Amino acid sequence: MSHTPHELAADFPDHAEKIQALKLSDAHFAKLYDAYHEVNRQVHRAETDVEPTGDIEMEAMRRERMRLKDELFALLSR
Repeated sequence: MSHTPHELAADFPDHAEKIQALKLSDAHFAKLYDAYHEVNRQVHRAETDVEPTGDIEMEAMRRERMRLKDELFALLSR
């Protein structure tokens, strides 16, 4: 398993400029973006044992990260 953070710009390189624009112009997108990066940071810290986490909590964080990522992608795709 890779323990690299899942940065949105790296995961969606074709949308990098749109990500930056929406962060500045769309409050809802900016809020989701911040929430995604917070949970992504938590997952990364747990995966690298900086902050050890139980399996159930880890799975819940990963699900939340995926939910946020899906919602952000939907906004990027419109």
